[in-house]
Amino acid sequence: MRFKKYNLKKDKGVAGLTVLLSLVTMLFIIGLIVMIFALMGSELQDSTYDRTTIAVANETTTIVMNSSIDMATVGYNLSVITTRRNPTCTIGIVTNETHSSVTIETTNYTTDNCAITMIANDGAYNNSAWNVSYSYEYDEENSATNVMNDTITGLSDVTNWFGIFIVIGAMIVLILLTVIIITAIRGSGMMGDSGYQGNVGSA
Repeated sequence: MRFKKYNLKKDKGVAGLTVLLSLVTMLFIIGLIVMIFALMGSELQDSTYDRTTIAVANETTTIVMNSSIDMATVGYNLSVITTRRNPTCTIGIVTNETHSSVTIETTNYTTDNCAITMIANDGAYNNSAWNVSYSYEYDEENSATNVMNDTITGLSDVTNWFGIFIVIGAMIVLILLTVIIITAIRGSGMMGDSGYQGNVGSA
């Protein structure tokens, strides 16, 4: 009876490198999944904000034109740009700050959402501030957005542990390498018992 000969695959000299490779691959997949869920969570968070409208009366700008600012060049950003999320502004009435009864016509300025820029003119409003009355809409947080934010933050923190996992995997490889080296040395006979044991003849 003839037996079929099987060639068994034997990985020699890898010293646990397959373990480290599997660990790195697993961490890569986990990182990819975390990134996908974080992006999905960010999109869901943006869709859960409450859109709220607020009116602002007489927000005073900086001086329109002097040695420190030229509003005809750089313009003026309304305060909601830095205090609210995704604001959308609608400019109402603009008046002179010193003489509030003087309305500044729309022909004297341009608007770009929540920014107002003076159009260069004959200098009638130089060295004076403006009062801007406007309304704006912005994204207001609620319980749903807070939950999504905590979830995204928690998912993002997972990657902080990757370095520890890689160090542990490298330590396992070093331990396996040490065991293989010790086993090889013992098998070669280089670690035989020290001292000589000879045959003692009898008189």
